[in-house]
Amino acid sequence: MPPSPKSTGKTTSRAKSSRAKSSHAKPARPVQRPSPKPHLNGAMACDTAFRIVARRHLDALSANRETTCKGDPTALHQMRVALTHLRTAILFFSPMVEDAVRDEIRDELKWLNGELGAVRDLDVAVERVVSLDKKRPEALSAVGAWEQKRAEGHRNLARTLRSVRYEWLIEQAASWIESGPWSTKKGKEAAEERAIPIGLYTLDKLEQWERRLLRRSRKLRKMGTKKRHRLRLLNKKLTYSIDSFEDLFANKNFSKQRIALKHLRKAQRSLGQLNDDARGREIAEELQRTGVQTTPQFLRPGKKKRLLKKAFQAYRRLDKL
Repeated sequence: MPPSPKSTGKTTSRAKSSRAKSSHAKPARPVQRPSPKPHLNGAMACDTAFRIVARRHLDALSANRETTCKGDPTALHQMRVALTHLRTAILFFSPMVEDAVRDEIRDELKWLNGELGAVRDLDVAVERVVSLDKKRPEALSAVGAWEQKRAEGHRNLARTLRSVRYEWLIEQAASWIESGPWSTKKGKEAAEERAIPIGLYTLDKLEQWERRLLRRSRKLRKMGTKKRHRLRLLNKKLTYSIDSFEDLFANKNFSKQRIALKHLRKAQRSLGQLNDDARGREIAEELQRTGVQTTPQFLRPGKKKRLLKKAFQAYRRLDKL
């Protein structure tokens, strides 16, 4: 018996309503949020802290590769900073991370630093030559030679960063950081090194490096170029180490480290300008040997003295802490 028109209307209305709801309803999807980056805390074990710090810098290194391959000097600078942070972290956590694989990776990171550093030096030198030679039109012919050398350097660097050797290094470093032989080294001493709270370890290690830096800095004004460069590298290692453990600065025990970082950065800037000047002169000499006549004056003697004074004063303020 067919349904009556009245009942048919009600049934059809309900069916339409049901179909409408089902056609518009979509299954709820969980909101995809980026997982928060792990932070350090003073009670964290050293092995866990090393993995967090080293992964940060390895990720930053990889993130800037493609842009660097396209010739971006800022990306190149960021790659070199990340690489220096990573190399410093490995040194900072020695002897805990010592093993045969570490030595191989450390050698390869040193190779990569040389490749990045050579081109970075050219970027800095060209910037200085261009800015200084704007007031000397007669020297503009030499600028072209510097630019050509830099362009060649960036092309060679792009090939290096796309090489099998580079890919191998990144893969091996990532694997070693997570589960290298250091992480399962047998023996009571090795286990204790991995378990030390990072807060205690960091304060002790930073104090050792600060004492060494301050001891050497006392002879800064009498140093030659090479010794001053080594002092700058030690300054950079200490600066980058404090920077890597900034998560711990909420702890009152690290309040002086925040102040120390300001003094170290001031000294680093001054020593960096002096180093850029010395490296620029070396590059100018290389160009002259190829027949390019260029004698750019990077820093005047008075400027050098002021930079040395600023660095020396920064170290004295650091010493008072």
